[in-house]
Amino acid sequence: MKYAVKALPPGEGLGGATDFTTFALHMKSLAYLNKFFIKYRWRLVPGIMFVVISNVFGVLPAQVIRIAFNLVAENIQVYHLYAGFNRQNVIYDIFGSSLLMFGALVLLLALLRGLFLFFMRQTIILMSRHIEFDLKNEIYEHYQQLSLAFYRRHNTGDLMNRVTEDVSRVRMYLGPGIMYAINTIVLFVLTVYAMMSVNARLAFFSLLPMPVLVLSIYYVNNIIEHRSEKIQERLSSLSSFVQENLSGIRVIKSYVREGFVNKRFADESEGYKEQSMELTKVQALFFPMMLLLVGVSNVLIIYIGGVEVMKGNITSGNIAEFIIYLGQLTFPVMSLGWVSSLIQRAAASQKRINEFLHETPEIFSPAVLPKSVAGKVEFNNVSFTYPDTGIEALKGVSFTIEPGQLVAIIGRTGSGKSTIANLLMRMYDVTGGEIQIDGNPIRQLNLEGYRSQVGFVPQEVFLFSDTIANNIAFSADVMDMPAVEQASKDAAVYKNIMELESQFLTLIGERGVTLSGGQKQRVSIARAIFKKPQILVFDDCLSAVDTRTEEEILGNLGRVMNGKTSLIIAHRISTIRNADKILVMDEGRIAEQGTHQQLMDKQGIYFDLYEMQLLEEEEK
Repeated sequence: MKYAVKALPPGEGLGGATDFTTFALHMKSLAYLNKFFIKYRWRLVPGIMFVVISNVFGVLPAQVIRIAFNLVAENIQVYHLYAGFNRQNVIYDIFGSSLLMFGALVLLLALLRGLFLFFMRQTIILMSRHIEFDLKNEIYEHYQQLSLAFYRRHNTGDLMNRVTEDVSRVRMYLGPGIMYAINTIVLFVLTVYAMMSVNARLAFFSLLPMPVLVLSIYYVNNIIEHRSEKIQERLSSLSSFVQENLSGIRVIKSYVREGFVNKRFADESEGYKEQSMELTKVQALFFPMMLLLVGVSNVLIIYIGGVEVMKGNITSGNIAEFIIYLGQLTFPVMSLGWVSSLIQRAAASQKRINEFLHETPEIFSPAVLPKSVAGKVEFNNVSFTYPDTGIEALKGVSFTIEPGQLVAIIGRTGSGKSTIANLLMRMYDVTGGEIQIDGNPIRQLNLEGYRSQVGFVPQEVFLFSDTIANNIAFSADVMDMPAVEQASKDAAVYKNIMELESQFLTLIGERGVTLSGGQKQRVSIARAIFKKPQILVFDDCLSAVDTRTEEEILGNLGRVMNGKTSLIIAHRISTIRNADKILVMDEGRIAEQGTHQQLMDKQGIYFDLYEMQLLEEEEK
């Protein structure tokens, strides 16, 4: 999903109180980046020096050309005086050599300016790339620290957008934005100083159209920016429309709605065309307006300069010098609107980035050393309400799991089964009661040390775009193939893997082979078994596995988890009937608990679930 950053409305500048407040807020958001400027000051400071030096070499050629122009004007008469004499050729040679020397000097100054412009880009632009690298790493590292509740509140597209597009917009401010802003200021100061030192009156009139040019460019640039965002929104809408209808082409054909869809597509395209035409009209005015104002400045220079030459205040070479100065100022003045837009976009993006960077994790680890976990789990009157939805998932739940026990949880959808698994993994903290591990409150355990000893197989299976071996050995830094193979055997997926062409080196994921749902679940189970956990949690992860394979996995699980704690959440009673203890959840409470036979004898909720599932199997 693409998120548009809205520019200031057309016509808003920095003149009014509202505009100044907006500018101040922008700079406040960007102030977060000051620490990076301090870190990379040895790139920024030389970069600024290179900007100044390059602009000095940019101003000097105009003065060289002035001298050359005056040399031509003053010595042409001397050349004509010696008409018919041999000395005229000597004067011509000296005159030509002098002009050649001035031309070489202008070329040398241009080369020196280009060299320092290269140094400028190598310092400031590279600095922006380093900051971009640091900022992306900082955001991603912060993402890793945030709790599960944060990810429930924000969609993946928004998270991706802030670490990619928003950071890229900030980089444009850090690199080209700062570079062109400093370059414009330095060049403007040097050029105006040089012009004023020659003739203040001519400098005033030649610069007179410049404020109008700056304001016009800023105004037009804001309109272009605003309309570009509108076009981007239209394009996103059009793309989404096409993607949705191509995905649902079977439904469209089945209901004979091709004509209706074509009309809607034409309407969407018409909206996109209208927005594009509006932008084109504004862009068509941009360059003619700029050239007109620059032309007015040139006319003023020639007219006022001619008057000053006749008065004897300046020379004709000064007119040529002023025209060159004006040409040098044109691009920097044009870039002011672009730089202003970069700052606005970067500030809006940095504000979005700051929102996430200032998020504090709800779950944090105390500063204690990791402890070995034996596997005793106690839920003492635990209640939990989801912070983002306000749904009360658990109400006064209490139970105990001893090390070596296999405890199962069953219940209808929404009864709180998966919430127990999430609380046991400490993805959330309880809102009432307490969870204890080996007699210690779970909040007082080193979080990383605790989770490293818990194997979790989530309800929604996720495998990385990597080899099967790397997916199974995800918890290890060093590959242990014998352990990987044994874990796959315990998860009853070894034979399926060996049937693949590349076996454990087979790539899975978006661009790899597509495994069946049951195979994905078993690879996920193998990943948890490979970890050799003290506590193993299965969150309804055997739903896509047939009964025979399920029995094989559970049999292996009894051997692997001997003396350790196992918690299985399931919908099928066949999965859990051999558990040491079964908890029956209903509307966030434990309605019944006991062994399979004890619960069957009660003829309560568990008995009803069993009868219902038995009836469904007979119908199949």
